[in-house]
Amino acid sequence: MAGTAYGILVGYDGSAESEQALSWAVREALSRGTALTVCHAFGPGFPVKPGDDAVLDLARRSGERVIVTGLRQAQQLMGTGEVRSQLVAGSAAAALCERSHDAAMVVVGARGVGGVAGLRLGSVSSQVAAHAGGRVVVVRGHWRPAAGFVPGPILVGANGSPPSCDALDFAFEEATLREAPVLAVCALADAPGSLGDADRRREQFEAAIARWEKSHPEVAVLRRLSHGGARDALLTAAHDAQLLVVGARGRGGIQGMTLGSVSLAALHHTPCPVGVARPA
Repeated sequence: MAGTAYGILVGYDGSAESEQALSWAVREALSRGTALTVCHAFGPGFPVKPGDDAVLDLARRSGERVIVTGLRQAQQLMGTGEVRSQLVAGSAAAALCERSHDAAMVVVGARGVGGVAGLRLGSVSSQVAAHAGGRVVVVRGHWRPAAGFVPGPILVGANGSPPSCDALDFAFEEATLREAPVLAVCALADAPGSLGDADRRREQFEAAIARWEKSHPEVAVLRRLSHGGARDALLTAAHDAQLLVVGARGRGGIQGMTLGSVSLAALHHTPCPVGVARPA
């Protein structure tokens, strides 16, 4: 991962949420010993007539001010760590998704500048979580020591499916970096008509956890079996977690969907940052 072109790639637009994402991304880059790339996409926000260079120039100059601010903050937080910048014309979601294939991880805030009031998740965050290649973290809620909150375990949803195995790999790696335990949650009834499948699901869950325990003996592992659905089990456990990691889709996902219903619920409602283990 240290050799990727962008290292930890963070979307920054000057909003409070992107400031949080920047802080989280700096910590991740320092933990991994890799570079941090601050990315800002600029545009006028409305259709521009061909040849209207003055409007585009104004948007670019505004974008330059934003990226300079983000770069300065990142450099202060990174110390001697390497910080890079990317100033891109056009869609922020497209810029991040295109670069995600050459990044160890993409980090975004839950919402950005211009988001609709009341929305829990902005359009850029939604698109990046659904279409980026590789790991995505949407920073929201609590994640560092503060009044009344001590960072807890790395929470991961696991059911033995290939996407949940990607999530386990992600979760154990983060737990190792943070010297935190892993809390693995398996919902025995996370899809309609699956109640009779509980025994097989439990066995697959235990087998998967055993594999990661063997490869990460330094990580303490807590197991939790839920007889209800995965959505409620994960959202409840997330109140004490410092990060929730989910696969892009679960067992019951509809073919062609880029994100499953549990992943979407986590992104919209979890009170801590959410990591999505997407296919690379």
